Amino acid sequence: MATRRQSLSLLGRVLRRDAAASLPYLNESRRSVTYMPRPGDGTPRNVTLIPGDGIGPLVTGAVCQVMEAMHAPIYFDTHDVHGDMPKMPEEVMESIKRNKVCLKGGLKTPVGGGVSSLNVQLRKELDLYASLVNCFNLPGLPTRHENVDIVVIRENTEGEYAGLEHEVVPGVVESLKVITKFCSERIAKYAFEYAYLNNRKTVTAVHKANIMKLADGLFLESCREVATKYPGIKYNEIIVDNCCMQLVSKPEQFDVMVTPNLYGNLVANTAAGIAGGTGVMPGGNVGQDYAVFEQGASAGNVGTDKLVKEKRANPIAMLLSSAMMLRHLQFPSFADRLETAVKRVIAEGKCVTKDLGGTSTTQEVVDAVIANIG
Repeated sequence: MATRRQSLSLLGRVLRRDAAASLPYLNESRRSVTYMPRPGDGTPRNVTLIPGDGIGPLVTGAVCQVMEAMHAPIYFDTHDVHGDMPKMPEEVMESIKRNKVCLKGGLKTPVGGGVSSLNVQLRKELDLYASLVNCFNLPGLPTRHENVDIVVIRENTEGEYAGLEHEVVPGVVESLKVITKFCSERIAKYAFEYAYLNNRKTVTAVHKANIMKLADGLFLESCREVATKYPGIKYNEIIVDNCCMQLVSKPEQFDVMVTPNLYGNLVANTAAGIAGGTGVMPGGNVGQDYAVFEQGASAGNVGTDKLVKEKRANPIAMLLSSAMMLRHLQFPSFADRLETAVKRVIAEGKCVTKDLGGTSTTQEVVDAVIANIG
């Protein structure tokens, strides 16, 4: 009898141990939620897909594989677009306007030659006035700084990117920086709304108003006016050169940052480099009617010929951007599953691409993510 009791006791301990070990997985896959979807929320959605140049087809192809493995309710309307085209094809614009959402790989911007950037064309025509890049530490990815979780919100339609340049006389070029009250106010409102909805504590405006007193002064004036409507959120201001120095020395002090166009490009890429590199930072561009999701940091997002040839591009940033897209489309459970799987792969440290010091191929990372999705 004593032997039987001991056996039952041992069996009970084993069952409790196994149940405890499986509990995190059960909690993730069968958790109770209070979310009540509206009728039709589960209807599959069409999304415009632009694979792009360089590593773009590799990393967007990774997203397609993972979406299929998850049985995500997404259908891709794919268009072949390259950065050296003089204009974004009309059928692509019609697709984005019809679907409202686009996933885009990197499009190279030719230097000189009179060819304008398709990225800028897209933002202007769709009025994607807010660019959002989330730069944060990922467990398992070693970086110089800890506790980094910065959201850079950048005005996307004017500033130095207005493209108003002309040659006054031979050898003298005039480039106009355009700042308007309307665009400054709406990007400030978006930044404060984001902070409020995501329980962020501080919004910092980045500027150079000590030199550009009228242009950046107008931007600051707009941010200050909007800040008064959000008394629960702390508001700071910082000059852009000091901002860059502070970013590389104490990045953990920043929370949400709102910037004019050019500064935001520089600040977002700097913050991405601090938090782990351009290959792991998600982002997107959003306006009143449309949203385009892509890698958060632009530096190197088109990639080198060697990476493409060896198929070792890092798909993490694009996968995390696609999780942002899923949440935007009101598929939060799919977004959670994807983000959890990606973070597990990084935490395990077994599948690491070349940009993070490893040798894994894009496909090996995709296979690991799919395996962790379950």
